[in-house]
Amino acid sequence: MKKLLIGTAVAAITSAGAAMADGHGTSACLITKTDTNPFFVKMREGAEAKAAELGITLNSYAGQVDGDHEAQVAAIETCIANGASGILITASDTAAIVDPVEEARAAGLLVIALDTPLNPIDAADATFATDNFLAGELIGQWAAGTLGDAATDAKIAMLDLAISQPTVGVLRDQGFLTGFGIDVVDPNMWGDETDERIICNEVTAGNEEGGRTAMETCLAADPDINVVYTINEPAAAGAYEALVAVGRQDDVLIVSVDGGCPGVADVADGVIGATSQQYPLLMASLGIEAIAQYAADGTLPENTPGKDFFDTGVALVTGSAVDGVDSISVEEGTELCWG
Repeated sequence: MKKLLIGTAVAAITSAGAAMADGHGTSACLITKTDTNPFFVKMREGAEAKAAELGITLNSYAGQVDGDHEAQVAAIETCIANGASGILITASDTAAIVDPVEEARAAGLLVIALDTPLNPIDAADATFATDNFLAGELIGQWAAGTLGDAATDAKIAMLDLAISQPTVGVLRDQGFLTGFGIDVVDPNMWGDETDERIICNEVTAGNEEGGRTAMETCLAADPDINVVYTINEPAAAGAYEALVAVGRQDDVLIVSVDGGCPGVADVADGVIGATSQQYPLLMASLGIEAIAQYAADGTLPENTPGKDFFDTGVALVTGSAVDGVDSISVEEGTELCWG
């Protein structure tokens, strides 16, 4: 898996084109869900470094919290007014943002969705992202394989992102359930499953406080929950705090998605059993390269063959490998975290 991942990253950088025309006069916008989540901090670092390398002016914007759709709309309007060449965006509301994105594209801006596909995905010119369904599927397979025969009697808490069900949350949720062996009903939404093993679907806003509150609510519904799916690692940290408070931290499997350096450390410490690692710095740096290329000659990014987005790679990180589930070690995950 590690060799495959690195090969994908090298191919991505090569295909994007390392040498852009002089970036003088070119500006780009990065719009993230928040500016506090470590995932988006790393994304901003990648965009800033590549913009500086290419001589591009970068303006960054973020919502106050995950779900702050209005702030993202205002940021798009500002980018249009300022004559930016392109926008990189991780949308909080993947459907509601479509109209503002269409306005930006009509004004001549290249719009690239990072990490979170728009709904529909072709509302953006391109999407640079983790295969979020696969990310969920890997942790689902790992959890089922770790439990073995006990998976048939599992009690699962699903700690999702937001009520608006942005695509990234749906894909990870449905991927996890599929990997665990649970039938999904409508793959475009979560929460309609009928499997009795699912105890709860609670939203976390992708942060620690939300994860703790959601876990407390789920434990109130069934104190015997033994598997916890979390949308990301901050939510996983909050869920762990709630489990510690009731003395359940040692007999509950927590799985997550992100693979940030703090999250990989949590895998090493046994807080998280396994996490699917993403590469936000790569996403953002490739996005800036794509905007530079578009500004230079109008070239549009190309998708990964066979997919409707550009796949920036994913790897399962765990200290307890499961037969038949591709994974990398904690040491490898630490070396690669969020590169």
